[in-house]
Amino acid sequence: MRKSIVVTLLVLVLVALAGFGHAEPAKIRILHVNDFHGFAAPSEPAGTNQPLGGIAWLAGEAERLRKEIPTLFLAAGDMIQGNCWANFFQGSSVIELMNLMRFDAMVVGNHEFDFGLDVLRKRVAEALFPILGANVEGLNFIRSSVVEVVGGVKVAIIGVVTEETPFTTNPRNVAGIIFRSPAETLARLVPDLRQTADVVIVLSHVGYPMDRVLAEQVAGIDLIVGGHSHTRLEKPVRIGNTLIVQAWDHAKALGVVDIAVDDGRVVAIDGRLVDIRPGNGAPDPAVQAMVEKYRDRVDAMLAGTAGYAEVPLDGDAVRQRETNLGDLVADIMRSVSGADAAIINGGGIRASIPAGSIKVRDVYSVLPFDNYIVAVRLTGAGIRQALEHGVARVGTGSGAFPQVSGISFSYDPSAPVGARIGKILVGGALLEPEREYTVATNDFIMAGGDGYAAFAEAAGKGLRGEKIVYNDTGRMIRDVVVAWLKEKGSIHRNVGNRIRVVSK
Repeated sequence: MRKSIVVTLLVLVLVALAGFGHAEPAKIRILHVNDFHGFAAPSEPAGTNQPLGGIAWLAGEAERLRKEIPTLFLAAGDMIQGNCWANFFQGSSVIELMNLMRFDAMVVGNHEFDFGLDVLRKRVAEALFPILGANVEGLNFIRSSVVEVVGGVKVAIIGVVTEETPFTTNPRNVAGIIFRSPAETLARLVPDLRQTADVVIVLSHVGYPMDRVLAEQVAGIDLIVGGHSHTRLEKPVRIGNTLIVQAWDHAKALGVVDIAVDDGRVVAIDGRLVDIRPGNGAPDPAVQAMVEKYRDRVDAMLAGTAGYAEVPLDGDAVRQRETNLGDLVADIMRSVSGADAAIINGGGIRASIPAGSIKVRDVYSVLPFDNYIVAVRLTGAGIRQALEHGVARVGTGSGAFPQVSGISFSYDPSAPVGARIGKILVGGALLEPEREYTVATNDFIMAGGDGYAAFAEAAGKGLRGEKIVYNDTGRMIRDVVVAWLKEKGSIHRNVGNRIRVVSK
């Protein structure tokens, strides 16, 4: 009897010791945002009647969530450029904001390069967190990866940005810089990080479709925190052993990912989006004070009315079809330059204008980039080449989709790329392939931006620049538009039916 009691007690002790020897999995949290573009204040996206976003509310929610569990706060690129709140200060306002919000890491997006390398170097120096870009070769002031220890868990974070950056910023902004394949870069670097880290996170600014490719092609990634495509992923998407997340844009949502790690390996990941809007929770008072400080400075710069719109001006569909706002901007550029025609990239127009009074700030939101008008002599064949390129990726949201003036054409989206354009009219007359026309565009396109090689080739043919017939570097396009609107007063614009979709 006494022997059985001893055995029983021994078994109980061993069970208890086994329980003490196996700790619960460590739990950490990843908060993430992407494509902020300086939209600090709440905004009303087209088709809605309620404000969304507001970085002070996002900061308040982030602070609440990070108190619950050890947390890393990550940004997936395109943070410092876009809205006037960022642009007027070349992104320094955004870096100050991110420092205040205690971000832990960020990957460069393509639009981080929009102010040029000297400005980017300053922004990186101001940041109290690492800024990453493993596939960017030629910059010594950004890092490839970083390893953070949070809640006892070793987390490796590696950043990659789209290879298309030389085409989605002005090419002069990245002269001498090489953007390597994200997949090849990760395949080379992830295995070493995997050996030393419990969790491997790719902080990606390549877009959701490419994130899926990365997950399929590169082993060893636990989580891809994405940006660039402005995708709203309500829940993480699993590809093999990798989860992909992305949190919409403009601070309208905060991404939350909870990770459990046991014995150096991930045993569970779950994620969600938290919608951000005024009234949901409390804004962070320090962040709100900073937002208002820079907003007041912007308001002083943008005080005044530019004109009046009798109908809404559509800047949301400029990547898919002709719009009345695309027509208007192209018309103004053609008129000011005296060109026969104008071709601009829809991606250069970033917002709509509602019916009613047009504020100067509205125009600056529509045209946030520091671009100016250039006109070049382009052959009819060159115009056709440019338009073929413009519709080559229709349906994908490509910023290359053309908005035109002085030109009308038809295209068949089901036809092979390079053979989609039908009849083209310039000034109401049939396009002549060998004739030279003067065509207005912006300096971004003229340098081959968005892949418009026809303009870069034409501008480069004249050794002394004789193909360029207009080049106003002293005025940004937005300022030209403001002046034009002030002169005209009230405008009423319907879509001009310049671009017709046909099918065979």
